[in-house]
Amino acid sequence: MARAAFAETIAPCDAAAHIGQIVTVEGPVDEAHHAASGRATFLDMGGQYPNNCLAIVMFSDDQSKSPNVDALEAKTVDITGMIKSYRGRPEIILNDPPQLKTK
Repeated sequence: MARAAFAETIAPCDAAAHIGQIVTVEGPVDEAHHAASGRATFLDMGGQYPNNCLAIVMFSDDQSKSPNVDALEAKTVDITGMIKSYRGRPEIILNDPPQLKTK
């Protein structure tokens, strides 16, 4: 992900304006929660679900590669990746540990 080194840094609530772009989002993790199905873990930024500005999504296949995401709640992080729209809401898929840095 060499292009990410040049990614613009934005606030979580600016994510919707950057759909389709690779950016770095900096801000606190307001909530960490797990899907009932066990298939995904979510880090909410810019508020708690369903009023969050951005969801960071980590699917179960990638969870063993990343740190304990529950410990990230209330910490400030940088997440770099492509902002996608899922059901009209911005998200970044976390599938590579270097995408996420704790401040």
